[in-house]
Amino acid sequence: MNKLICGIDEAGRGPLAGPVTAAAVILDENCPIDGLNDSKKLSPKKRAELEKLIKEHALAYGVAEASHVEIDEINILNASLLAMQRAFEKMCTMLEKKGFSRADVSAIVDGTFCPKIDVECRAEPKADGNYQPVMAASILAKEDRDRRMCEFDRLYPEYGYAQHKGYPTKAHRAVCKEKGPSPIQRKTFSY
Repeated sequence: MNKLICGIDEAGRGPLAGPVTAAAVILDENCPIDGLNDSKKLSPKKRAELEKLIKEHALAYGVAEASHVEIDEINILNASLLAMQRAFEKMCTMLEKKGFSRADVSAIVDGTFCPKIDVECRAEPKADGNYQPVMAASILAKEDRDRRMCEFDRLYPEYGYAQHKGYPTKAHRAVCKEKGPSPIQRKTFSY
């Protein structure tokens, strides 16, 4: 049997606030999903449609995050890798319930580093534009993180998280200078 390919990607390395979110996805080769692409190249409407299809048709997936506190404690790279590791473990739980073993899996990660996972893993820059499982992971991670930032927007409406999702926009920087950091601000990131 050929190895099942798990795509892994993250969303939220660049923002000044909120978590970094990662996803791990194994697509079902018997149920292809049309329209997959790097999440950054898709409209919010298209990403939402694809997220639903991925969750319905993937063989297995997992989504997880590392908090703004963890980012400050271990840095953004290590927090991203931790979120990826957590997402992979969640994906493995779903996979094992379907009768597969993690020994059946190899992983491709978007970027230059692999998380600490116990399967063959390869990191490749721009993998989210070249491999469908990584494209799917990029979509799940982005959609999950965007939803989370909208939840934070309801808690801290003055920071505008629903609009900029914590990225370093002019508006986000201005409100942080005026009001100070929000409770989910990454304190090791300058604003």
